[in-house]
Amino acid sequence: MKQEDFDVVITEEIIHDWQEIVDLLAELCDIPAALIMRHQEPDIEVLVSSHSDGNPYQPGDKEHFADSGLYCETVIKSREKLLVADALSDPVWQNNPDIQLNMISYLGFPLLLPNRKPFGTLCILDEKTNAYNETIERLMLKFKQLLETQLEYIYVNQVLGEKNKRLTDYLPELQALRGTISICSHCKDLKDEKGNWYRIEKLLVNHPDAQFSHSICPRCFEKFYPDCQ
Repeated sequence: MKQEDFDVVITEEIIHDWQEIVDLLAELCDIPAALIMRHQEPDIEVLVSSHSDGNPYQPGDKEHFADSGLYCETVIKSREKLLVADALSDPVWQNNPDIQLNMISYLGFPLLLPNRKPFGTLCILDEKTNAYNETIERLMLKFKQLLETQLEYIYVNQVLGEKNKRLTDYLPELQALRGTISICSHCKDLKDEKGNWYRIEKLLVNHPDAQFSHSICPRCFEKFYPDCQ
């Protein structure tokens, strides 16, 4: 699996932690909605939504991402902050879908994975004109950094776990071998009964059972014992 295609799994424990973040944001900023949105093609989804009065968004709410016209679509595509103080007076935003929910102002930041692929957004919305002051932006940036640090740990642990899983997939093949296969003492390449050397990742699936013994492959013999040639 390619890292860029890796599906980051968010546990219930993490959701609980993120819920505290959006609840605190909504309270401190005195706004009805603070959200963590997740982009998974072909949709964008409300992953976590603040427990605040007047919040029209619920976890699990989804919209088709491409050409949705949502504030968050622009943030994810640009990977930059977006501030819309009053969508009703802004020709670019006066017809966006969130206005139907009476959310006319917006401040959002992208959430990125370590490979720079967008995970989603952290955003706040208000039912009244709101330019959001510098203190609120700094607070949002701090929470963005915290969330991205958590995403980095989650992502790296899962990618490493997937790599380790793939390595252990070779164990049944090793255990199923017959005959004798030599393992190079230096680079750990394997030699089959025909004298061919292989990287361990390229073992043949239906090879006869084998016992393993140590040897030295030609490449390592040349590298480590040049005087013996």
